[in-house]
Amino acid sequence: MIEIKHRETGEVLLTVEGNSLEKAKLAGKQLAGADLADMNLSGADFHNTNLRGCDLTGALLEGANLHSACLNDACLDNADVSHADFTDAFIQKASLNGIRAHRAIFRYAKLAESDCTNGDFTSADCSVADFRANLFEANFEQADLRGADFRGANLTAANLAGANMTNAKMADANLTRTRMDGTIGTHGKPLGGAMASRSPGRKKSKKKPWWQLWS
Repeated sequence: MIEIKHRETGEVLLTVEGNSLEKAKLAGKQLAGADLADMNLSGADFHNTNLRGCDLTGALLEGANLHSACLNDACLDNADVSHADFTDAFIQKASLNGIRAHRAIFRYAKLAESDCTNGDFTSADCSVADFRANLFEANFEQADLRGADFRGANLTAANLAGANMTNAKMADANLTRTRMDGTIGTHGKPLGGAMASRSPGRKKSKKKPWWQLWS
């Protein structure tokens, strides 16, 4: 039997039968402020669960279902959430320092004002997600960022190589030292592709407006 306790008060929030929370059925539970640090929660079902302010530091959440879960103000520092599903989840003002989110799904997730410093979102599906956050040195290599909101985000030294950013919102984002080789830009075309194909020293011809093409 496992007792899930509040991280500060020690109050027992939930008692679960068994010796592990791996693949536990915890959908819809009220676990705000829970201490789940360093626990094996792989494959667990947290669909629509209240995890606001909980401590998931170093937790293993590989393949977990967090669809529509609330993780506002939670700590997921150094957690492994590879292949986990955060579709429609609320993860605002949370700490995700060093999170490992390989191939995780953050579709429509809200991460505004969160700290994702050094987070690894390699090949993750972050389409239409709200990433107006601190993404210093975050890795989005080969990630799906279509329609994602990065307005005002700190992407300093982040890696966007090979990512698809079609229709992403980038106004006022800090792209200092951001790696973008092979990235598909907001207009759906590879960044630098046209420049790379142009011969050195060749002057670019001026395109006629469409209404002059027949003149």
